[in-house]
Amino acid sequence: MSQATGFDYAPKGKPQPVVKPGEFVFASAFMDHGHIYGQTNGLLEAGGLCKWAWDPDPGRLASFLEKYPETKPARSFDEILDDPTVHLVTSAAIPNRRCEIGLQVLDAAKDYLTDKSPFTTLKQLEQAKRKVKKTGKKYAVCYSERLQSEAGWHAGELIRQGAIGEVLQVLIMAPHRLSKSARPGWFFDKESYGGILTDIGSHQFEQFLTYCGAKDARIEFARVANRANPDKPGLEDFGEALLTTDTGASCYCRVDWFTPDGNPVWGDGRTFVLGTTGTIEVRKYIDIAQPGNPGQRIYLIDAKKVEVIECQGKIGYPFFGKLILDVIHRTENAMTQAHAFKAAELSMKAQGIADAARD
Repeated sequence: MSQATGFDYAPKGKPQPVVKPGEFVFASAFMDHGHIYGQTNGLLEAGGLCKWAWDPDPGRLASFLEKYPETKPARSFDEILDDPTVHLVTSAAIPNRRCEIGLQVLDAAKDYLTDKSPFTTLKQLEQAKRKVKKTGKKYAVCYSERLQSEAGWHAGELIRQGAIGEVLQVLIMAPHRLSKSARPGWFFDKESYGGILTDIGSHQFEQFLTYCGAKDARIEFARVANRANPDKPGLEDFGEALLTTDTGASCYCRVDWFTPDGNPVWGDGRTFVLGTTGTIEVRKYIDIAQPGNPGQRIYLIDAKKVEVIECQGKIGYPFFGKLILDVIHRTENAMTQAHAFKAAELSMKAQGIADAARD
């Protein structure tokens, strides 16, 4: 698992168990995207037990079992769904299949944690809303650009504590490495991945809501394009969107597949937050001004000081422990269902606006 490529980027945090061994049982299934490893790592670090693994591709399943030899291979997905000891199923399927898998999981009286984006259509979102209401189960989403970024998570905590006052604007730049030759066919099929704003853009919309303390937003502008990959007409390699949240803050993101080959990491992701009494810059994966620095660094400026906050290896990924406790106690401390769904909804609406402008 290399930091140089995004498709197999599986960060490891520090172990922060919230349950006793064997108290929380989960399964990992549908491993089309390498993010399944990061999701599995996060649950294991929080004290979970990965009892089962399953994928229709024997090669992918074998690779997973080599990484997690204590996990048993299921004979079918139904074997996981039929096991009453399993609390939660985590999955990183092809994006347009994530909803149908989640509905099966909820129908089996289990909670679900999917890779982003959780949907590729608004119709799928409505299906999931109805299923959540009917079953009372969780349809959780791993928006990893915040949830598995120590600096990204800590920035949210600082903002919530009032470190920079009221948030006025959030600006996010989210370049990714294309690694074209290593990508599966579905990656270039827009019906499969939903478009660049639906896909990697969903990370940014989740951060907008979190950092602004917002529950909704209005899409002001959205654009997508294929600028440099005419051999892959289904690929959108550039996207941008502008929003106004219900708190009055403005938000802009740029998402793209143009990480230069000279960059040692898959993307120089940065977030800038302007507040009424200070500013925050988050450097997630690298700080190019400091050779050898892995990133996970926050620059905080307020009325009294300029502070550099090193987060690498200090924060961990609290989301996973909070999610496990939410599953056990039926609470919503990791992320509310409304928040998870709203981030996806806004990203798909922005995609729709961009698609209409492009047609």
